[in-house]
Amino acid sequence: MKLSDLAIGQTATIIDFSKNDISIKLMEMGLVPGEIIFIEKFAPLGDPISIAVAGYSLSLRLNEAENITVEII
Repeated sequence: MKLSDLAIGQTATIIDFSKNDISIKLMEMGLVPGEIIFIEKFAPLGDPISIAVAGYSLSLRLNEAENITVEII
């Protein structure tokens, strides 16, 4: 399942990234495989989304979130 498919309030674990070119940027922001994330909210038009990861809130664009494979907890 992709991170962009989750709903507000869902918790998941990061499994992998589908594109290597963006994976380094995401890992530098704390999105590493095995990390638990929580969907906090969506912007009024659905993009960007706000997630909680590694003790802080992070906003991601939907096209970035579509590259993150997760497993719901």
